Amino acid sequence: MARPSTSQSTIDLRPDSGSEESGPRSSSAVLEVLAVFVLVFVVQGLTALVGVMGTFFVLRPPLVADPWTIVTSVYAHDGLGHLVSNGLALIVFGWPVARATTRARFHAFVAVTGATAGTAQIVLTRLLASVPLIPVAPSPGVLGASGAVFALLGYLLASNRLSSGLGSLVDVPPWLSALVVVGLAVAVTVATASPSVALLAHFVGFLVGAVAGRARILAVGSSDGSDATRI
Repeated sequence: MARPSTSQSTIDLRPDSGSEESGPRSSSAVLEVLAVFVLVFVVQGLTALVGVMGTFFVLRPPLVADPWTIVTSVYAHDGLGHLVSNGLALIVFGWPVARATTRARFHAFVAVTGATAGTAQIVLTRLLASVPLIPVAPSPGVLGASGAVFALLGYLLASNRLSSGLGSLVDVPPWLSALVVVGLAVAVTVATASPSVALLAHFVGFLVGAVAGRARILAVGSSDGSDATRI
């Protein structure tokens, strides 16, 4: 079997707070995701002993064969080094986001963006492989949280106070904003290029995160109705 690829606001940095409207906001969601990473890694080892790890944790074509892997693959990792690198990136990029939104929204964001990135890796590589003169091989399988991590990075860059301030000072055409976002997605994707890395998952993850950050979908209103999710 071919070795699977390893894929995969406005923010407030004030102390954690909550209200009846916004619900609890806490950076502990990052620790909870890390705990899931470790738990899944242990289960991966156990399932590998009986030869069924891929069935439970590797997202492979056809997607309908093991549909649960669309989600479980996000929390699985191809070795300890992969786990540690994604865990550190999650802390760096996820901590400010988790402090600015609810735990439920943060967990949903990680799961949805990670699943979207992994699915895109499978679907897009198969499509590109069918196009003449494009040297892309179909991905045999993906696992990892880096698609979600790149989405968190994209969210931070698109929704922080600096980018919002510049947008209010300069009248930027929508097409130019889109071009900048795509350019940044390409740049961070190329910067992480290496063998067995799911680059399209990274690209899609960052792009989805940036769009979400621009829309501020994780923003949580404070008790007085104001938007309290800025860095």
